[in-house]
Amino acid sequence: MAFPLHYGSCPVVKNILLLDSEGKRVAVKYYCDDWPTYSAKLAFEKSIFTKTQKTNARTEAEIAMFESNIVVYKFVQDLHFFVTGGDDENELILATVLQGFYDAVTLLLRNNVEQREALENLDLILLCLDEIVDGGALHPGLG
Repeated sequence: MAFPLHYGSCPVVKNILLLDSEGKRVAVKYYCDDWPTYSAKLAFEKSIFTKTQKTNARTEAEIAMFESNIVVYKFVQDLHFFVTGGDDENELILATVLQGFYDAVTLLLRNNVEQREALENLDLILLCLDEIVDGGALHPGLG
């Protein structure tokens, strides 16, 4: 069930991205029409990867404004985790979504958080994304 982008007072996530160390897709989910075409989505992913790759987001999650969006991100091994929300979203909630996604992936990959393992378990990671966010709205208890 897809929710409208402004679903009452519920926090809205525009996308969740899991990219490799070259900025290529591992697992991505978009929940809004801000990037209506496949090429627009790829361009956004490349831009956000290029902007953030020189930051030190390995120990703690970082927060950045990018194209009128708040992006919270974290790098682990050769994987780059991103959660995007509108510029009016709460950064702490977006950071909590990022941490929840990272923690779930860590459990699913049995603490072996790396690209090869993620690709071998892609079905579980995509299921995890579906369980965290539904049409852009956080599932009850996660927001």
